[in-house]
Amino acid sequence: MDTAYLIETVIKVVVILLIFSALAGIGTYFERKILAFMQRRLGPMNVGPFGLLQVGADGIKLFTKEDIVPTNVVAPIFKIAPVITAATAFMAAAAIPFLPQFTIFGYTVHPIVADVNIGILYVLGVMAVGLFGPMLGGMASANKFSLLSAARAAAVFISYEVVSGLSILAPIMMVGSLSLVDFNNYQVGGVGHWIIWSQPLAFILFWISAFAETGRTPFHLIANDHEIIDGFGTEYSGMRWGLFFIGEYANMFFISFVIPLIFLGGFGDGSILGALGLLGKMAFFFFFFLWTRAAWPDVRPDQLMWLCWKVLMPLAVINVVITGLVMMY
Repeated sequence: MDTAYLIETVIKVVVILLIFSALAGIGTYFERKILAFMQRRLGPMNVGPFGLLQVGADGIKLFTKEDIVPTNVVAPIFKIAPVITAATAFMAAAAIPFLPQFTIFGYTVHPIVADVNIGILYVLGVMAVGLFGPMLGGMASANKFSLLSAARAAAVFISYEVVSGLSILAPIMMVGSLSLVDFNNYQVGGVGHWIIWSQPLAFILFWISAFAETGRTPFHLIANDHEIIDGFGTEYSGMRWGLFFIGEYANMFFISFVIPLIFLGGFGDGSILGALGLLGKMAFFFFFFLWTRAAWPDVRPDQLMWLCWKVLMPLAVINVVITGLVMMY
């Protein structure tokens, strides 16, 4: 293997881990400030100017809190569950092109760890494996409410993976590839060539599924904020709980990159404006995750399952059939 390629890959992996781990903490600050603004509260104000150092205070608290493993839990599984959640979130980033390629000191850098030809399948598959984190964490806890939360998590994730997979099938038929780089190149012609115009239903279905797959409001049934307990994470403390948290926010950032790459032209022709455009689209989708939390209530589990199996999945199947017929004729 080329030594330069190996070094570049290692550097990219480390950069992704460091940046998005930090962004998980920074994302909490923006979420608290946005929620406070929309609900006429102040949010973090006292630690640093405008509460900016609150992120550091939260980090210190997580790292210094006692790591408690309660009695009667299945200790090995209890300990590994948070690692699964965080690891699968960052593994999904390997096939995502975060920026167009650029040259520095005469060396061309490709801001993607591995441009595999099954990139979308890989991203969705690895994110699906992340289900085992909350599920095992809830099952291993000596807490019946954590177990109920794990069951809800399994039902939601498995159900909406079907919708996300079917919704993305129609755009894949158009592009003829599973590589996110190929999706970007397919839409290079400009705004008029974005896939969202030919696949608006697939875009809406995939976007809705993203809320369920990341466990965000109004599909936040695995650990409702208005419940007394924290769902599958009730028995966790310190950095073990923090890994669940980092995994959730990392998934939000990564899916916020994937949606514009598939439907909204990605980074376009690879210019600086294209790169800034991709970052702007990502910021919008991340903001929308926060906006819905402030504006929408959680739905009931039965309503969520009804929406999935009786509304979204049939629509996704119909969209695939229509796309196939249009491509044939």
